[in-house]
Amino acid sequence: MAEEVKQEEKKSDGKNIVSTIFKVILGLVFLALGVWAIVGWWKELADVVKGCIGLFLILAAIITLAIAKE
Repeated sequence: MAEEVKQEEKKSDGKNIVSTIFKVILGLVFLALGVWAIVGWWKELADVVKGCIGLFLILAAIITLAIAKE
C-alpha cells in the first residue's frame, strides 16, 4: 500500500515540475510583454493616469465623507 502511494507521488512529481516550469516561463513572458507595453505606450499611459486623477479624487472625497458621517 505504501509502495503504491510512493510510486504515484513519483509519477505526479514529474508532471508537477513540468507544470511549474511552464507557469514560470509563461509568467516571464507576460512580464516581458507588460514592460514592453509600458515602454512602447508611455505617452498614452501617462494620459490615462492624468485622466484618472479626477475620478480618484472624487472617490477619495466620497470615502472621506462617509467616514466623517459616522
